[in-house]
Amino acid sequence: MWAYGTMTRRYCLLALAAVSLVPGQGEHPVTGRQIAGVMGVQGADWLNRPEREKEENPEGALDALAIRPGMVVADVGAGTGYMSLRLAKRVGPTGKVYANDLQPEMLRRLRANAAKAGFTNIETVQGEEADPKLPPGQMDLVLLVDVYHEFSKPREMIDKIREALKPDGRLVLLEYRKEDPTVPIREEHKMSVAEVKAELEPQGFVLSKVIETLPRQHILILTKAAAKAAPGH
Repeated sequence: MWAYGTMTRRYCLLALAAVSLVPGQGEHPVTGRQIAGVMGVQGADWLNRPEREKEENPEGALDALAIRPGMVVADVGAGTGYMSLRLAKRVGPTGKVYANDLQPEMLRRLRANAAKAGFTNIETVQGEEADPKLPPGQMDLVLLVDVYHEFSKPREMIDKIREALKPDGRLVLLEYRKEDPTVPIREEHKMSVAEVKAELEPQGFVLSKVIETLPRQHILILTKAAAKAAPGH
């Protein structure tokens, strides 16, 4: 999820190091899109760059999701907690945030950031490539911010995320718009609405809403598809 063109040389180097962490992740079996490399801890500073407020409007994204106090939410691919801390503030002390990442050092930094900010309602979870390790049936919302396109085992991960959601829970993807060539992000770090629909709806989701209020990203809201009745019922 890294940009080019207007980035500083320092951030370009960080990003190059980051995507080299997991090279050659192949293509998605449904759409054939190139699966992007994972952002490594070398790029942690880029995750917290000041320009991100203007480029992504994170508070506006969360406003659009109507997150309420007391909710149980997950931030999958949380990195150092850029979104996790914002979620923790919104769900409040009666709510909970599961902050998931593959990399222990990212989670260590996230815990330090949460402690510094005074949040006690964040639980870090080290996941695996095929399993985010979230408790089943407990999530009101699972948020993936510029993360889904990096899943090396997307179908397995989505199956596990679906299991983690409550029956009325929402899966939300924030992804840079592939349909817009002016968005200064490498092609493999973008997603189109059509790709998300094609990849996730066969796995028991419905793309129920697409919000286009952010500067560069889609907000893609998915809900569980209704279970099909057995023949004869």
